[in-house]
Amino acid sequence: MTEPERPNPDALLASLQKEEASQHRGSLKVFLGMCPGVGKTYAMLQAARRELAAKRDVIVGYVETHGRMETDALAVGLPVIPRKTIEHRGITLTEMDLDAVLARRPRIVLVDELAHTNAPGTRHPQALAGREGAARGRD
Repeated sequence: MTEPERPNPDALLASLQKEEASQHRGSLKVFLGMCPGVGKTYAMLQAARRELAAKRDVIVGYVETHGRMETDALAVGLPVIPRKTIEHRGITLTEMDLDAVLARRPRIVLVDELAHTNAPGTRHPQALAGREGAARGRD
């Protein structure tokens, strides 16, 4: 009678390392729309409320409601990382405080207006890299 074949220890180790690495990866959910005002931010805030109700760690990194009352109402009560203020040529600009978000390490971060040019002096010149966003300026 032969003994059952033993698993290869290197293959077992590689399998465990792959599984561990996949547990540390994040995911990205993007809300797309063909033009302003179609409900991207509204849908994102609705999803955030569902996640918060499910007791998941949700924060607002940067949300722009554009003064829409219904969208403003959805944002009320969500935990917020205060925006960073930056002075540039005599104008006060506000940006998402990326360092504060990273330090906080939430499970879910809401980031609206992703494709815009960041204020001078921030860590990254653009939130979403690409020439198109740079040509348009702040969206």
